[in-house]
This record gives sequence, C-alpha cells and structure tokens, in this order.
Amino acid sequence: MLTALSIRDIVLIEKLDISLERGLTVLTGETGAGKSILLDALGLALGARGDSSLVRNGAERGVVTAAFALPKAHAAFAILKEQGIDAEGELVIRRIQNADGPSRAAINDQPVSLNLLRQIAVALAEIHGQHADRALVDVGAHRRLLDAFGGLDQEVQEVGALWARASAAETALNDHRKLMDRAEAEREYLEHATEELRLLNPIEGEEAKLAEARQLMMSSEQYADALSEAEDALAGDGTAVARLNAALRKLERRRDTAGGRLDHVCSALDRVLAEVTEAERAIAEAQRTFIFDPKELEKSEERLFALRAAARKFKCTVDTLANVRERFDTELKAITDGGGRLKKLEQEFKIAREAYDIAAEKLSDKRRKTAKALDKAVMAELPPLKLERARFETHIETDAGKPGSQGIDRIEFMVAANPGTPLAPLMKVASGGELARFMLALKVILASKGSAPTLIFDEIDTGVGGAVADAIGARLARLAENLQVLAVTHSPQVAASARQHMLISKMEEVAGKRMVTRVQPLSTTSRREEVARMLSGAQVTEAARAQADELLRGRG
Repeated sequence: MLTALSIRDIVLIEKLDISLERGLTVLTGETGAGKSILLDALGLALGARGDSSLVRNGAERGVVTAAFALPKAHAAFAILKEQGIDAEGELVIRRIQNADGPSRAAINDQPVSLNLLRQIAVALAEIHGQHADRALVDVGAHRRLLDAFGGLDQEVQEVGALWARASAAETALNDHRKLMDRAEAEREYLEHATEELRLLNPIEGEEAKLAEARQLMMSSEQYADALSEAEDALAGDGTAVARLNAALRKLERRRDTAGGRLDHVCSALDRVLAEVTEAERAIAEAQRTFIFDPKELEKSEERLFALRAAARKFKCTVDTLANVRERFDTELKAITDGGGRLKKLEQEFKIAREAYDIAAEKLSDKRRKTAKALDKAVMAELPPLKLERARFETHIETDAGKPGSQGIDRIEFMVAANPGTPLAPLMKVASGGELARFMLALKVILASKGSAPTLIFDEIDTGVGGAVADAIGARLARLAENLQVLAVTHSPQVAASARQHMLISKMEEVAGKRMVTRVQPLSTTSRREEVARMLSGAQVTEAARAQADELLRGRG
C-alpha cells in the first residue's frame, strides 16, 4: 500500500507531506483547489511522462516521493532483483523533474530508467478516472484481468512453457534446415576441408608447445656451450679436487687426537667435495637434455608452419582449428546422415507444437466459460451505477494461426453504452464518467484478483448523485476491504464512506501574491463540516450539518 506521499515544488504545491492509511481515503475540496495537481504528482511518481511545466514557478526542480509498504512476495521485488536493485519491505520511489526539461527517477535511492519505473508502477498502483490516459487499461490488461477472474494463471503458465518449448524446437529445426542448405551448396568444399583437418588433427594448445620447443631447440647450442664452460670451471686442471681429497684424508687421520679442533674443518671440506660432485652430476644431466636431433627440429617447424597455414586458410586462430574441424564435421553430417537429424528435429517440433495447441485450445475454452461468468457479474453491478441500459461483453477472438506465449486468444472488453448501439471497445465508447464506473464495476468483481494493491479513482462520481453516488461509495468501501483505495470526489455520499478524509484547499501566501495548495487530514468535527459543505454549497446550513451527521452515522 501507499504509506506516504511527499511533494516539493510541483505547480501550486510548495511543500506537502501526507501519510495514508489502509482502506478507503477520500480527497475533497473546492473546484480548482488542486486535486488534479495531486494526482499529476502521483502519476509522475508512477512513471508518467515528465513535463517541465509541472515545476513550480521560480523553483529549479520538482520532487515527488512515494513510499510503499509491500509483502515480501510482491512482484515488484522480483522485478527489482532481476535488475540488481536491493529492496525489501519498503519501496521508495523518487521522481525529480527539472525546470529545464529532463527528469530522472530512483527506487530506494538507486537510479532507474523510466521504463523500469513504469514496469514497477503497474504492480503498485492504478489510477482510474475521467481520462483514458489515467485508466491504465490496454487490451493486454483485459486478458490478464479475465485470467485472474477465472483463476487461470496455472493454465497460462503451462501454455507459456509449452510455447517456449515449441519455439525452441522450431528454431532448432529452422537452423538445421539452413545448415543443410548451406552445407549442400558447399559440399565439395566441406569434404575437402574436413579431410584436410582430419589429416592435420589440430589440438588446442599445440601451437604454444611447439613454439616453445622450437625456440628451445634453436637455442640448444648456446645452452650446451654455457654448460661446458661450467664443467670446465669445476674440473680445472683436474688437481683441485684431488688436492682437496688428499688434504681431507690427512686431516681426518689426525682428527681423533685434535680434541675436536679439526671437526668443523673436516665437515666443511666434506661439504665442498659433495657440492662439487652434485654440480658435476647436474651439469651432465642438463647437457643430456640439450642434445637435439636436427631432424626433430625440422619436424616441429613443419608441424607449426602447417598449423599456422591452415589457420590462415580457414580464417581462425591455431587454437580454434579443432572447433572449425568439429563445425565442418557437423555440417557435412547434416547432408550425409540420410536426413536423420532433420527427421528427429521435425518430430520434436511436431510433438511440442501439438502439446501447445492442445493446451492453448483448452485455455481458450476455459476463457470463454470465464468470460460468460465475468459478463454476468459485471452486468449485475451496472444498474446501481446508473449504467442499467448499458451492455458489457468480453470479446474473445481466437486465431490458431497467431499463437503466442499467452495462447491463441485476443481479448477485449466491449460495451454498448446505450440501447440499440453496437458493441465497441470500452475505451472508445464510454464517456469519462461511464468509463470510470465500468472500471469500478470490474474492480469490484475482481476484488484483489489481478489488481495492484493501491487503486486511485479520480472523480468517478461526476454527473451522478443520490442513489448512484451512494452505490459508488458502497462499492469503493467494499473494494477497500481488500485493497487500499484513494478517491477524489465531489460526492458527500462517497466522502461519508471513507475511513480517512483529506481536504485539499488553495490558500494565498506572501501578501496575496502567491497561491499554494494545502492538504490536511480532517478530524471528526471538521469532516462533518466538509461533508455538510458538499451537501449545501458555500453557505453551510444546520440542515446540511444534520444531513451530514446522518450520512456519517449510516456508514459508521
């Protein structure tokens, strides 16, 4: 639900902060007090087109902030999560409209695009009123409303999954057919290329290993020379090691009588002789590793050059030659497997499409039955709303030749506002007030099914009074049992049905040089006075106050 609305510098509203409750909230006030400004501001927060004319004269920017408290499972959180935006519990939308034109939006202080804002807003609130641009209803929404009324969400999901499966199978089939056509046109080339790559047998990573080995072999003579120099340095004239050995043996013969004074010297000489021996062994081992056959070098070079030539020929890297070979093999098999793969894909697509067709047909049948029940329920709601001569019908156009993820039906609500006139689309036939009352009837029937948690109705009681206004108030109150409902109204009957009543007024400031709009919640006493004003006009009479008391008691 919408818990708070904050407005700064929008048209006549300089600063406004209001808290909203569950149930039915009405906003009333004199004509021109600024009720439409309030809805324009809310619409801005819900993704309506920005307009620099909305910014209050003299201000650099206008800001609207709307806070919503939502359950964890609300669809808005799933949409935001997909976009990498963290949100839980409370969702705060901020829309900033600059006086120089551009606007921007943020959700929980994280910038979002207007497209994402509108996608989120549809799941948060709906504005229904005198104008089509506020009805927030399109033909696509009609299908969703019908499915919600019939509890067909599971069937719709099943049809969507089958459509995805059939579409994937069709794509695979079409891709294979294109592959076959291309392969057939290039058969000779494919056969030659496949055989060439089969004989070459490229291996991923082979180029780097060959290049390293080639470089090593080409430098082997230099490495061997360096090792020979090290060997000569250790061996010298051959007398150094012999002299060290003779000295060590002489010292070891006198070691026992030296009282330990020769132990360190003997150990050091022994280590030197051991290290020299180890160095000689390491040099000999290294020398063996740098002995290369010139034929081996030639063979490595030929292999490396062959791989690189093939890569140039097939316009790829050496490391991807194996992938190219695999692709050529696949394309060649497409025309040499006797059509086996094609037949398999055709069968898979046939099975998937038949399953979709069956499910879509069943869904279509259920929608037709649901449509009859919805039409009957809506028709029952119309007489009390002064639409007793109107007709409402859910038109379903089924075309198996135009399948989609939602089935094979195009669904649109049709009405005939007057007797003898043909049914036509709801949005084109109904007048402003009629459209709003049709929407009210639909919402009452659908209750919380397929509806945003907050509904805003803008002067849906225009042009009616008495029993009709009373019926509208009663239906808004019924809606508010499951949803949050905000209603801008001129009807005292509707106002008396509310749980929360707010007064919108326009006041002069700064020595009468500037007009500002104010919104204030009404107490029990001030509410009685406002309902009495709505009943009697500018001059509130005691009779009007008594009638207001009666209205308020009747809905208490």
